[in-house]
Amino acid sequence: MRFVWPYGGRSVFLSFSFTGWTEHIPMSPMEGCPTVFQVICSLTPGHHQYKFFVDGQWRHDEHQRSVSGNYGVVNTVFVPRELYMDPPVFDLETSGSNMELDDVFSRTEAIARVSEADFQVSHHRISAFLATHTAYELLPESGKVVALDVNVPVKQAFHILHEQRVPMAPLWDFLKGQFVGVLSALDFILILRELGNNGSNLTEEELETHSISAWKEGKLHLSRQMDGNGRAHPKHLVHAGPYDSLKDVALKILQNKVSTIPIIHSSSRDGSFPQLLHLASLSGILKCICRHFRHSASSLPVLQLPICRIPLGTWVPKIGESNAQPFAMLRPNASLGDALSLLVQAEVSSIPIVDDNDSLLDIYSRSDITALAKDKAYAQIHLDEISIHQALQLGQDANSPYGFYNGQRCQMCLGSDPLHKVMEQLANPGVRRLLIVEAGSKRVEGIISLSDVFNFLLG
Repeated sequence: MRFVWPYGGRSVFLSFSFTGWTEHIPMSPMEGCPTVFQVICSLTPGHHQYKFFVDGQWRHDEHQRSVSGNYGVVNTVFVPRELYMDPPVFDLETSGSNMELDDVFSRTEAIARVSEADFQVSHHRISAFLATHTAYELLPESGKVVALDVNVPVKQAFHILHEQRVPMAPLWDFLKGQFVGVLSALDFILILRELGNNGSNLTEEELETHSISAWKEGKLHLSRQMDGNGRAHPKHLVHAGPYDSLKDVALKILQNKVSTIPIIHSSSRDGSFPQLLHLASLSGILKCICRHFRHSASSLPVLQLPICRIPLGTWVPKIGESNAQPFAMLRPNASLGDALSLLVQAEVSSIPIVDDNDSLLDIYSRSDITALAKDKAYAQIHLDEISIHQALQLGQDANSPYGFYNGQRCQMCLGSDPLHKVMEQLANPGVRRLLIVEAGSKRVEGIISLSDVFNFLLG
């Protein structure tokens, strides 16, 4: 392997953990580039550390992977037993690397290899970033947050979320003087299912006067969350403060299985007069990670791995995989009732809609339920009599003809895409899941969510 020191000097030596840091290997200036020093070394497979001794001072390359050890900050390199070409991890001309592969063997299936030590370094750096940065960094320079009073009628709240194009809103209780919960698309799924049940006490007319607080009271009994005495108990509002770490915010979202949590600030010790600042989500936190490490991707070697080589996401079971997790997909002629039931039972935010060859046509998301508020469509349909295709058409604008496979709705990736590319896609607003498709055919192979990525990065 050839190592390069491109930052000048009069005399430059290379020292390795492989030699116990006792041997200084002289490096020579490159022909035509007197400020660039190089040396070729023969290394055994495994993980190695190295430093440069430049003009009598120990130096490390700040643009390459490094860790803190017994000898200060040192650069690291992993030498696999077999070298692979795709994707190139070290590229002298494009990334300013101080190392390039002198001999590379071409393989039919080219796979990037990362050592266990590299995994640990990547996890440590991401975890350290999240622990030292706060939710305050998620706040936009300007914007608005929609909140609802608990006394607002359910029907009106349904229409507000549709008109404001938001999937959920925090709930404010004026008498208590605090935020007490969240109204989400899941609530409307449950309400519509109740309306569709025979003998339900919740009629469409009652939605006119049935308040959010009354619905939440009824939901306690529907949720079957009972304590040892058989009494229903409500969930407390999951929220965070602006000075909570990004790691704490991410863990709250993951552990409570919610998509967003309110960022609430109060200058009083008793929490009175709270201010709703923002709705924090995993995509916002992921955007911070991508922005912070964008120009130092080499310090996170795990991000170069293709997602098909990482224990990440849910994949369509292959033949013979009897223990594989089931994968939820529906045909376009399936009923809306089936889709809503699957969204609740599978605890997912969206379901791929595929044809008979499992090729992607569209998706149906929890947030699509608010489209039924348009022209009071929910009052004119029966969940088991309307297909997913027809339900999606209800949400289309008159001047925007409906068609399967809407590029803005169906966010996709390939199994060969590196993790950093997938993270950048998921960091976009409104994108919570990516469909993993087969190149060319658009056949669905799996799905990867924001929670999948964070469970992996923080694991």
